[in-house]
Amino acid sequence: MASIEEKVENLVKEPIEKEGYELYDVEYCKEGKNYYLRIFIDKQEGIDINDCEKVNNIITDTLDDANYIKEQYYLEVSSPGIERILRKDKHLEQNLGEEINIKLFKKDETGKKEIKGKLKNYNEEYIELEDRTKIERKNISQIKKVYNW
Repeated sequence: MASIEEKVENLVKEPIEKEGYELYDVEYCKEGKNYYLRIFIDKQEGIDINDCEKVNNIITDTLDDANYIKEQYYLEVSSPGIERILRKDKHLEQNLGEEINIKLFKKDETGKKEIKGKLKNYNEEYIELEDRTKIERKNISQIKKVYNW
């Protein structure tokens, strides 16, 4: 059975792309006592508040009609940001050769819980950095693109 995130992604992808945006990611989570559905959009020129409002208006009725989420939730539409989270293989593919920051669930063999480096390669089991051995994906809690200011 598909997760809520997958169902929502399949539901809103076409109307979002029809308006000239990329559906970057969908996140459904509980924070404290509240549920959040976050829709991350992107486009070549970047995203501003007007883009977020436009996409929000496009997808709200569609989400309500589908009724995939039974709990009350907050809908947030935003840009993934410059230091974006890389959750999917397509995100990793777009960032090969780029500097990333990896947070781990547990310390690695050197005692670190956070590792920075350039993304060299990836597969279902590992993420490989240019200057480091492979890191097991099951030990990765988050991968984020690094933007050097």
